[in-house]
Amino acid sequence: MVHSDDGTLDAIFAALSDSTRRSVLERLGEGGGLTVTELAQPHGMSLTGFMKHLRVLENAGLVSRTKEGRIVRCELSPQPMQEAAVWLSRYERFWAGRLDALARFLYHQEETAWRAQPPATKSAPRSPSDAASTLPPIKSGGRGPSRKL
Repeated sequence: MVHSDDGTLDAIFAALSDSTRRSVLERLGEGGGLTVTELAQPHGMSLTGFMKHLRVLENAGLVSRTKEGRIVRCELSPQPMQEAAVWLSRYERFWAGRLDALARFLYHQEETAWRAQPPATKSAPRSPSDAASTLPPIKSGGRGPSRKL
């Protein structure tokens, strides 16, 4: 797990590790606050089971809940995801640099191999395999009918 002083990143990545929770965040990101029932409906699970997912998102700071009478609405809190994105961006720069170095190496290898090839001759192109052809020679058939004048 990712360790930080207050465990925030650990909670964020733990919350993002589940597809149900990522789906909830995606739906909340599309529009305003949705009710718990609206969020739970597409997941085909009990409301109690779904509430456990919401609790994980809320503990990570990714979702905030407000209660209006008997209706509980959820809203996306994007700030914790920004913290995770900043942490991940360091590794994105690392991998981008590594992949750029790999691309330069492969380009150099290709250029070196191309220059090392002997110049092409004017002879007929050769088959990539050095094996002799195994096809039997084509024999002509008998004489065809001749035209008489």
